[in-house]
Amino acid sequence: MDEARSHRDVVVTGMGFCLPGRLRPTFTADDLWAVSSTGSTCLLRDQIYYGSVDLSPAMFDERLPDVPEFFSRHYTNAHRFGLVSLAEACDDAGLALRDGALREAAILVGRGGVDANIDSYLSVLHADPQRIDPSEAMELFVAAEQAVTPSDVALVQGAVTSSSGPCFTVSCGCASSAVQIANARRLIALGEVDMAAVTGVDVFRWDLIQNIQELLRGGQRAYEAVRTDDMPEALPSFESLMRPYDRRAVSINHGEGSATVILESREHADRRGAHAYGQVLSSGMTRDGLANPLACDESGTELVNAVRRCLGDRWRPEQIPYVHGGSDGNSVVTAFEANAISALYGESSGLIMTSQEGCFGHNGAPAGCLGVALTLLMIERGEVCPTANCEEPLAGLPFDPLPGARTRPLDFDYALSFSYQLGGVKNALLLGSRDAR
Repeated sequence: MDEARSHRDVVVTGMGFCLPGRLRPTFTADDLWAVSSTGSTCLLRDQIYYGSVDLSPAMFDERLPDVPEFFSRHYTNAHRFGLVSLAEACDDAGLALRDGALREAAILVGRGGVDANIDSYLSVLHADPQRIDPSEAMELFVAAEQAVTPSDVALVQGAVTSSSGPCFTVSCGCASSAVQIANARRLIALGEVDMAAVTGVDVFRWDLIQNIQELLRGGQRAYEAVRTDDMPEALPSFESLMRPYDRRAVSINHGEGSATVILESREHADRRGAHAYGQVLSSGMTRDGLANPLACDESGTELVNAVRRCLGDRWRPEQIPYVHGGSDGNSVVTAFEANAISALYGESSGLIMTSQEGCFGHNGAPAGCLGVALTLLMIERGEVCPTANCEEPLAGLPFDPLPGARTRPLDFDYALSFSYQLGGVKNALLLGSRDAR
């Protein structure tokens, strides 16, 4: 970690969103705070709870008026959400997207699911070349080239920004954008770029989730026949409200949307007079090492290792009074988080650990960017947001999940943000205030 001291500081100067909201989508840092600081939920029930963005064409055109219609008419919701959060983040950072402010920036995208790509893929797969009109064939080609790969959002963001910098997608489930933030930090710290825009975006189709729920109702008995000790007793449910760290937690609720953060070297940000929310200081990533691709080790051993890699010899757990957890209401996640916190901090450290997944739904790839944005807002404002929908905390937790609907004052300079991927991947990011060292 001594080598890291000589690297350039990496600060976050902009954040933008295209997430579920109460009366309109959540676009800005103030919108995000208004929802998260009150523990509000944007999940609506229509047979299952789900967080829908409801982005109108007018909202998209207002933020991106110059996108050629020949391309934009073939955009999926993943494209639209990702471009809107990028535009909002640039506006927040004082960067003129249309004037080429990101022309030399890295454009990094995290994607977990492929739900948004299915219709374009099937349209091409089922098209009959012998019967299709040439103009329609061209339309299908453009749609397919933009939307049949997980790198789809990076493709259109790179075009809108006219960037000549690094441009690539990472697909690592719900840890995807957290991994990309770590990649951006390294690129900037080592001097390869001065700026990076990192976007996490996913679309979970409501009809797919609904059908999964129907399938699971009949699948529990078969599941019991193949279940091993490292797998939860019950399959997940989507029918009731998700309640991370609550004793009644039995469901996971999904949502859709996008979150973008702008990262810069401190020198670059200072030269242009940009406001810095805080810093991305370090990262660590591990996997449980299990042969079962659907299981997680409830011991939390590898999450502990990820945190220790992240902290190295430079920082200590006792310097970090807050952790942004990655709990989606799944009892397995709560178990390995609790065990990891016990190993790192002991049973009664006074640590606060909260999750805001109950505000917007478990949205996959955006989780890493969203965790960074929320945590830096908490550091900057000196307040910790409650765990959304947590009203009756599970007994025996080695941390305070801050139940209820109010923030708690906390003066702190360091925080951890956790993200996970199905299959045992654990990711930890160390965040700091503007002046943390």
